[in-house]
Amino acid sequence: MAESKKTNSPPRIMIVDDESDILSVIKRGLESKNDFVVDIFSKGDDAIDNFQNHPPNYYDLVITDIRMPKVNGFELYRKIKDTDPNMKIAFITAFEINKEEFSKVIPSVNVTHFISKPVSISKLREKIKSILEDNSTEA
Repeated sequence: MAESKKTNSPPRIMIVDDESDILSVIKRGLESKNDFVVDIFSKGDDAIDNFQNHPPNYYDLVITDIRMPKVNGFELYRKIKDTDPNMKIAFITAFEINKEEFSKVIPSVNVTHFISKPVSISKLREKIKSILEDNSTEA
């Protein structure tokens, strides 16, 4: 059995979305019960800089929107995986995503976790806990 990475306590989550109002609501909602620490970024390049300037295992999970200006979610995924191949990454999107179809279109991005917008804070909290408990090396 592979050695699983110990998560921070509480788990530290990076969320990247170009809609700052959504970021504020998610951050406030996830931190309201003190079960997550959330850093939010409205620009992919700022998120990448921040990620690369922290020690390994600083974040337990990165959640990114797919469609963003300048640096989109796929580019963010690749840069983070280049820095930390074991980082868990989930895409949050308003578009319907089928993992098999997604893998055929973009085979270089191996993602198993998709979160559909809109999402309630309680559902997002459940999804995050599920992702963090998943010990597979896929993101």
